Amino acid sequence: QVQLVESGGGLVQAGGSLRLSCVASGSIFSINAMGWYRQAPGKRRELVAIILSGGTTNYADSVKGRFTISRDNAKNTVTLQMNSLKPEDTGVYYCKIDAVLRAGISMIHEYWGQGTQVTVSS
Repeated sequence: QVQLVESGGGLVQAGGSLRLSCVASGSIFSINAMGWYRQAPGKRRELVAIILSGGTTNYADSVKGRFTISRDNAKNTVTLQMNSLKPEDTGVYYCKIDAVLRAGISMIHEYWGQGTQVTVSS
């Protein structure tokens, strides 16, 4: 069984910073993509940032230059450093991984964290 545990959300004033972390545990052979998504009240869940196993990253246009995603493959951890936060960054942030569970079996399994609240006040 694979579990994702997120941490680091909270309340911050506009212009401030937060750092989100997500640790994946369980029977995992390898992790392809690791990403952060967010969902604001009344809106659909959207991709914030994603990082592939080789280090390639992609960001939503709204966070480019302010957020940085990184991963530690040895620890199955993905981190999102959020700087210059804006009220529109408010929402529940979810960690997601695409994992391979067994060597030689290339089936990809998606797993989501429980979400962590980020609130940015103006």
